[in-house]
Amino acid sequence: MRNIEKADFLQTLESTRRDFQKGYYAMYSSIFGGIVTDPVLMLIPVDDHLVHRGDGVFETLKCMDGSIYNMKAHFDRLSTAITRLDYHVKFSLVELGGFAAGTIRAGGHRDCLVRVLLSRGPGGLGVNPYECPQAHVHVIASSLPPSFMKAHPGGARVATSSIPAKHSFFAVIKACNYLPNVLMKKEAVDKAVDFVAGFDEHGYLAEGATENFGIVTHDKRLLFPKADHILPGTTMLRAAKLAEMLVKGGVLKEIGFTDISARDVTGAAEVLILGTTPDVTAVIEFDGRKVGDGTPGPVQQALYALLDHDMRANPAMLTRVL
Repeated sequence: MRNIEKADFLQTLESTRRDFQKGYYAMYSSIFGGIVTDPVLMLIPVDDHLVHRGDGVFETLKCMDGSIYNMKAHFDRLSTAITRLDYHVKFSLVELGGFAAGTIRAGGHRDCLVRVLLSRGPGGLGVNPYECPQAHVHVIASSLPPSFMKAHPGGARVATSSIPAKHSFFAVIKACNYLPNVLMKKEAVDKAVDFVAGFDEHGYLAEGATENFGIVTHDKRLLFPKADHILPGTTMLRAAKLAEMLVKGGVLKEIGFTDISARDVTGAAEVLILGTTPDVTAVIEFDGRKVGDGTPGPVQQALYALLDHDMRANPAMLTRVL
């Protein structure tokens, strides 16, 4: 162990460079007041309460062909979290959008993920949030993985999670305290499945590690869990809106938000996964049992096509940045 002096600090940082950082394009930090494009400089101070208390919230946006998709919905949800958690924010949502756009431009990639992290800010190593004079924002542009169905067109395998679902107060906030989500992802890897699905204390379907779920019943109803005990996913809500076209076309009878039991899931005609990176994914196996006939169903295929068009060609949902 050695003491690192200021003069040696950058050289020491260089030794931390790793291959997985190649997908980190750019980062803005309001603490430093600018953007860096070298991954080894993408740092957050250790006394930021985001680091040692998980005291922060975030949104992950998708940029496709130089346009951010559904930015307003993401920022509206972020604004709700800011109010609930009483963050002292010095910038507006319009400025936040500017930070995101500037970070994408600096990263130089028209297709990327944009993670906006709002932290309580630096302010001592205690748990007291009043130690922090003001909130800060960190924006990271990184590589965009392919949609799950493009990488795995056959669909996804899912298992029931043993991790307790979050209490409704915390479930509806996209907080950086993600330990339950981390354990759910670990569980999926350990079980050799693609995703796991959580159920609440009453036995009703909740959500995955980073995804929402829905089912299609045999009588053509598209159902999602009640929004008061899950994170109101922007993709889920947008897909529910787009699905109104399927109701008009007779593909679906209705769309609803209700309690969904494990029996409802295993007996469904289709089970869907929805999220920023999964888009609309078909579940072909749940707890080792086939869903439907074990192939992607018609509602998933139709809804996936509607969402893909919405992401690429609906000017009302796109914010051009590059």
